Amino acid sequence: MRRLRLKADGRIVELLDGQEFPLAPAMTPAALPGETAALPAVRDLRRRACLTQTEFASRLGVPVETIRNWEQGKRAPRGPARALLAVIAHSPETVFAALATEPSPA
Repeated sequence: MRRLRLKADGRIVELLDGQEFPLAPAMTPAALPGETAALPAVRDLRRRACLTQTEFASRLGVPVETIRNWEQGKRAPRGPARALLAVIAHSPETVFAALATEPSPA
């Protein structure tokens, strides 16, 4: 049975005797089709909102290290974070207002 692992940077590796062997060529986040073109840079979104990295991270509910990694290109937002950033690009005030409200107890 083959043991495969998906790495955080998107690489797929095979595990053999405790060592990792790449199965597919490494693709950087910038090399993924349509990834960066459809989403404005996180730094630009944050600056348009006039927020520091710490304030932006707090409003999104993510660690400040995540924001730093996105801005420095070490990581790219994926999944729900990507969708949230796309909505922030169109209507930041609405998103931040919605995220600031406390859910009412059921």
